[in-house]
Amino acid sequence: MSELSAVHLPEPTAGRLLGSWQPDVPALLLVVLLGALYGWGVIRVRRRGGSWPPARIAAFVLLGLGAIVVTTMSGLAVYDRELFWPAAVQNVGLDLLAPLGLALGDPLRLAVEALPEGGAARVRRALTGRLVGLLTFPLVSTVLVLATELAVYFTPYFATALRVGWLHELLYLHLLAAGCLFVLPVLTREQALPVWCTHPVRAALVFLDGIVDALPGLAVMTHGTLIAGAWYLHHAPPGSDVHHDQQLGGGAMLGIAELVAVPFLLAVLAQWARAERDRAAVLDRRLDGELAPAAPVAAADGPELVRPWWETEAGEVAERVRRQRPGD
Repeated sequence: MSELSAVHLPEPTAGRLLGSWQPDVPALLLVVLLGALYGWGVIRVRRRGGSWPPARIAAFVLLGLGAIVVTTMSGLAVYDRELFWPAAVQNVGLDLLAPLGLALGDPLRLAVEALPEGGAARVRRALTGRLVGLLTFPLVSTVLVLATELAVYFTPYFATALRVGWLHELLYLHLLAAGCLFVLPVLTREQALPVWCTHPVRAALVFLDGIVDALPGLAVMTHGTLIAGAWYLHHAPPGSDVHHDQQLGGGAMLGIAELVAVPFLLAVLAQWARAERDRAAVLDRRLDGELAPAAPVAAADGPELVRPWWETEAGEVAERVRRQRPGD
């Protein structure tokens, strides 16, 4: 649609939004590429005798790739140049929702398990490299996400992208990449974060990120000046209230950000619980190995009572045995 066009689309009812679709070739190619690589990885793992959880496949395909398709090719994309709020929903979907779905599929661990030993080693080296380590450092990636959202709406970036097709596609990719820099390292089972980022720390970071992600929506809602105002004043359907439209967009950004934060936090808490169960199982096996060879010791001049090792030694294993044997 040209900047001087006076042709307007029909009013965006729920039915029209659900039934209106338009192709976006770069986005479609990205979805096909990511889906093909993920499917190849799953097939490789299963051919080696391993398994890959169907829930992870569903999250990657339905929530991750599905969010990319919906935000770039559905009614949101059809109306994003006439109304601000569809564009706002698009952007927050690419920045928060799609990265969460992709991360729940854990493509980093899948790559390590699917690739040959040399390729897996290169992936792990890349994850711990200096540049990737800097970009995915929790506080840095959080700032990058916030800075991306603010730059989109409070610089000429967004208004220019509405006029220039290739820049609009670059905006999509920019938002998706910024979101992935934070979410993927937090949810992957690979060691992609510093050692001090334990599960309690990750839960705290996700909670903080949920607060930070709400700031762009609040800023858009309360901003007195129209965002890309010259464009939307000219292209909005007759009778539209562009100021109200912007408030709707900011409210949608705020609501989606808070909704995404809940499953994100729950996913981290679930990982924490699994890690604690695995740790307890390892400790139980160690206890079984320590207790099995215990045998009485007799002195040369007669029987002598010897205190068990768990009563005399310090450490987590000994403490756990003492709790399990209160009567001794």
